[in-house]
Amino acid sequence: MNTSGSQTPVPAVSSVLVDDIAVLVTNDPGLGDGVLGEVPDAALVVENGRVAWCGPRTQAPAADVRVDAAGRCVVPGFVDSHSHIVFAGDRSREFTARMSGRPYEAGGIRTTVAATRAASETELLGNATRLLREARAQGTTTLEVKSGYGLSAADEERALRVASRLTEERTFLGAHVVPPEYDGDPGGYVDLVTGAMLDACAPHARWIDVFCERGAFDEEQARRVLEAGRRRGLAPRVHGNQLGPGPGVRLAVEAGAASVDHCTHLTADDVAALADSAAEGRATVATLLPGVDFSTRQPYPDARALLDAGARVALASDCNPGSCFSSSMALCIALAVREMGMSPEEALRAATAGGAAALRRDDVGHLAAGARADMVLLEAPNPLYLAYRPGVPQVAAVWKDGELVAGRP
Repeated sequence: MNTSGSQTPVPAVSSVLVDDIAVLVTNDPGLGDGVLGEVPDAALVVENGRVAWCGPRTQAPAADVRVDAAGRCVVPGFVDSHSHIVFAGDRSREFTARMSGRPYEAGGIRTTVAATRAASETELLGNATRLLREARAQGTTTLEVKSGYGLSAADEERALRVASRLTEERTFLGAHVVPPEYDGDPGGYVDLVTGAMLDACAPHARWIDVFCERGAFDEEQARRVLEAGRRRGLAPRVHGNQLGPGPGVRLAVEAGAASVDHCTHLTADDVAALADSAAEGRATVATLLPGVDFSTRQPYPDARALLDAGARVALASDCNPGSCFSSSMALCIALAVREMGMSPEEALRAATAGGAAALRRDDVGHLAAGARADMVLLEAPNPLYLAYRPGVPQVAAVWKDGELVAGRP
């Protein structure tokens, strides 16, 4: 007991050893077995928010604190590269109607636009924070967030300011659909998106996206949006080929986009273009969103064809109030294995390293030395359980930058 009146200093913790890991997924084939770089009977050391060492536990260096994984599996945190969580309102009745046979069309977005415009910034932040917390608890450590439910300069800028309080991966999606006040004048709305709206939003975003699809924006309009964003320093992304074949994939590859998302309806030429971009070393990633296809009863993308051709593939949630109100990357993995021809290993890699590639990040999505210590302890002996036990909560603990953010070991 200190009787001098001063506080006894508490030693700072500079390193943490996560020990007794049944299987550690590194996503580095040079460190372990198979495409996931799996290390059995492993350990991992974290220092200053980064992975300092990983390998067989018998070779683990000393650390200040030991965390016992108790024979469970550790995987990289999920990298969800496509979400729309800044919104207000509810579209459960639209979902019910769709389950009764009404086909999905992009026009339902306008319902959310009206509710989002009417909401306060506090309400938008509260809802988005709740959804981020929900995603974190399910193992997502990196989350991209798009605007797109304001569709005016002020409302889009507000959405991105809200997103800036949640994530560094922010995307300006003013070109989501044409709002009601521009009915009959899509060119005028593109002028707004590429002018005053972009001026307001560019300081808050890293990316620019466009919905190149029937009912949204055609190829010429989409190209204008991407070129304007590039001039303002925003890197391109594309929503494409969701509702039918179209120019989205071709445009994305031509523009050097980091990803083209949905890819539900692909031609052989689309697949070849994506594969060629990967072979050239600057892949336009095909980001597949199986939760959307599940929730809209659309066909699932042919992931097998993409992988066999050599294209780079990611999985993402597309969490949004209309076409997929789920933040579960584990669900996406299970659907990709059950419905899209992916192996459990390919699906997990797509949900981690694939998402990182879609965001052009090399610091997340893997657990090799130097990576951010974003990791998930599963209540499972190996990563196959993510597909093997769909719908069952399996996340015991989640760390982001080495800090415990959900659950407990």
